[in-house]
Amino acid sequence: MIRAALGRWRRGALAVLALVGAMVPTGTQALERSSLSIRADSWAPNEDDSWLFDVRSGPYRLGDGVRGYQTPQGICVDLGDVVLALDLAVRVDRKLRRATGWVFDERRSLSIDRDAGEVRAGSARYRLDATTIRDTAAGWCVDLDSLNQWLGVPLAADLSNAVLRVDTKDKLPFQLAAERRARAAAIRPPAHFDLASLPQAARPYRAWATPSVDVVASAGAVSDKRGGSHVQARYEIFAAGELAGQSFDARLSSDNEGVPDSLRMRLYRTDPDGRLLGPLRATHYAAGDVSLLSTGIVAASAAGRGAVVTNRPVERPDAFDKTDFRGDLPAGWDAELYRNGQLLAFTTPTGDGRYEFIDVPLQYGANRFEIVLYGPQGQIRREIRQVQVGMDSIPPQQTWYWAGIAQEDTDLFSFGNRRRGAFRRGWRGTLGIERGLDTRTSIAAHAHSLLIENVRRNYGEVALRRSIGPTLLEVGVAQADDGGGAARASWLAAFGETHIRADAMRGWGGFVSDRFVNNVNAITSVSLDQSVKLGRTMLPLHFDLRHVERGSGFDSIEASARASANFRALTFTGQLDWSRTKAPVGPDPPDNLTASLLANARIGRVRLRGEARFALAGEGGDTRMTLIGEWAGKGDAEWRAELGYDRGLDRARIGAGYTRRFKALQLSGFGEVASDGSVAASLSLAFSFGPDSGGGWRVSSEKLASRGQVVAEVWMDENGDGLRQSEEAALPGVPLTAGHGHADAATDAAGRGTIDGLEPFRPVLIGVDAGSLPDPYVQPAVPGVVVTPRPGVATRIAIPMTAAGEIEGIVRRDGGNPVEGLLVELVDAEGRVRAATVTEFDGYFLFEGVAYGRYTVRPGKASAAALRLDSRFTMAAAPGKASPRVRLGTLMLKPVRRDVLAGDDASPGSNGARAPPGNGGL
Repeated sequence: MIRAALGRWRRGALAVLALVGAMVPTGTQALERSSLSIRADSWAPNEDDSWLFDVRSGPYRLGDGVRGYQTPQGICVDLGDVVLALDLAVRVDRKLRRATGWVFDERRSLSIDRDAGEVRAGSARYRLDATTIRDTAAGWCVDLDSLNQWLGVPLAADLSNAVLRVDTKDKLPFQLAAERRARAAAIRPPAHFDLASLPQAARPYRAWATPSVDVVASAGAVSDKRGGSHVQARYEIFAAGELAGQSFDARLSSDNEGVPDSLRMRLYRTDPDGRLLGPLRATHYAAGDVSLLSTGIVAASAAGRGAVVTNRPVERPDAFDKTDFRGDLPAGWDAELYRNGQLLAFTTPTGDGRYEFIDVPLQYGANRFEIVLYGPQGQIRREIRQVQVGMDSIPPQQTWYWAGIAQEDTDLFSFGNRRRGAFRRGWRGTLGIERGLDTRTSIAAHAHSLLIENVRRNYGEVALRRSIGPTLLEVGVAQADDGGGAARASWLAAFGETHIRADAMRGWGGFVSDRFVNNVNAITSVSLDQSVKLGRTMLPLHFDLRHVERGSGFDSIEASARASANFRALTFTGQLDWSRTKAPVGPDPPDNLTASLLANARIGRVRLRGEARFALAGEGGDTRMTLIGEWAGKGDAEWRAELGYDRGLDRARIGAGYTRRFKALQLSGFGEVASDGSVAASLSLAFSFGPDSGGGWRVSSEKLASRGQVVAEVWMDENGDGLRQSEEAALPGVPLTAGHGHADAATDAAGRGTIDGLEPFRPVLIGVDAGSLPDPYVQPAVPGVVVTPRPGVATRIAIPMTAAGEIEGIVRRDGGNPVEGLLVELVDAEGRVRAATVTEFDGYFLFEGVAYGRYTVRPGKASAAALRLDSRFTMAAAPGKASPRVRLGTLMLKPVRRDVLAGDDASPGSNGARAPPGNGGL
């Protein structure tokens, strides 16, 4: 009983673990004892300020990530997550607002008393102020600078890479443990988490599924001293549902007079597993308004009305060294594109209400793209895309195809006479196939028919790709039916923190394509990305150089340099762009030099976003500056102030806006006045509506049509059959999770909870936040249910709950010594690992909150191999109503034999371990 109590004290799920001081500072720090009343400031946790850090010590990754927030005082991190990452023996009692334990050494005691406002780390004492520890939904979030002071081991936040780095001269226990795990992984690689092994829930396609609808409407009046006065009204209506067993979406938009301008419609299906169209095994097909594929030499990405079909992975980029991003962007909105925290591009809506980032360069390795959309009344939308470039991007012995045809830049239905560009307005099509020859080599071939400069041109294109060490090389050639040709070579490389990209292509015989327009004969470019460490801050730097040769003799050289930095509550990106043009005759035009700056900062309650562009030389642009301040008002309200200056118009402007978010809608107003007497005002309304899980309709301020939805039913499964009977009660107030994050949803009185805002066609695990359940002895009977959401429609799932117990035991070597640091796994009847823990210094382990059922306890293979123990040991455990607490007693593990290490001649029937009789057993 004493040992079980000790185990629960160490690993209890009722308390959130937290990290505090470790190494005792020299000297005694005086602290006046007094009763303090710590009161929080006006800051509150929100999604825009949230971070998910990796914890790294040298080459090792510690834990499963640490949640944090950016506050006005800097970064704060979740104490429980840090404790789990560093494996510390500290316990927090949130009700008593106290934390006790020790860090790294039992002699290094720790005590936090939030009511008294002090921290004791050994003989040192520290005072808590109002912002040192903040309460969040996950637990205690501690200021990183204070945490470093208590701990004595620096945790440095690298915001550009979302990493917490631990740098120490002497190796601490968690670093030694990471080295042991690394040695174990080198011997026996750990199994990867596989969503396919978990329970799945699929929503069958229907002949008709009532769509969800997103509505954005605005009205405004403008009195412009230069452009006159006018009143405008715009709206956009987006609907997504199912029709004839297919997904469909439709977007109706108006012009500034509120007259319907275009109607885009699409009928499609997407299946990441490639089970569409029978033998074609397609992952996606669509008809209506579609986007076409881009290639390296001939075709650029294009949108229009037509049809596409492919078996390529859903998130696969068009080309190995670049990708495209395209989406809908209402009038008055701006879009920014970030890669790994660096600003890459900025755009405003095109004439047809879209944003486009074309031919965005990729780095070798991981590319995390974030598209941030800013609305005129302070709205912010974020889209995250992950693109991996490396040897794994070449599919060995697989064949991918892509086929599409579209009338470029033409909506399915257009109203009125919309003005188009002079060229590239006709039908175009591309047919391509790619084959992985081996794990490092692939080949691709494409056939194109394009209308360029009002001339129909047909092409053939071939490309060969090869992985060479930490680099990727692609070479390609293309031939047109008019006799012209082109060749291209592209190389990506990553050497540590240095990323290099080089690209060269040249045409001959008057070759013309999407890549060779405006009389271009050749393009050569090289770029370099390097992260430089300045103290505790990582400074990502980017340089690129581009040379363009034209048949007319006008050659140009372009260069740019970009730097991004994060300093506490300030993030900025600065860029210099230079260009020079050489004329075939006469004097050369003057060089162009421009500078741009984007900055984000928080000063108290105010979030600032500034954009500036300066024309330093030549005729490359004009000077424009914008500064936007946003801060939260009472309730779900937000204020916005904006300052701007445009030197070309010789006009300064100032504006103010107010946004109020209700449960069912969002209402915004904005007014602006300029230095020349111009004035403007607008009012906008945004809401969504769709079918309600309980019948009828629901109206929400969340985007229901463009995102996926899940309706989870949670009940107490008394008989354990996984099916709900009429007498089994629904469980209200159960918090739900989506993926690795907490969802802002809980079940209602009927046991139903709705999760909105899910990424479409991306599998996500929907489960129960077991750590937040009021009763730790009621746990989910399944680890969760995997759902692949579809836009505009809700997928229903069932999550049964059951009573829970405990499983404990002691692991010793066959000679009698306890085994410390062994990973012990709890496996359910379906073979899934439901929980894992590490044995203490005396070999003790404990699984708490184990749902009733039949399980197997076993050592982790890699961990057992690292400790030279036989990993074939297994023992059954079945907590239930009759025996909710299972004591396995002492488990004796034998040392590993040579034949087991070889893996060939292990004697059958032996599990390599024994549980002595009379020591608890089952």
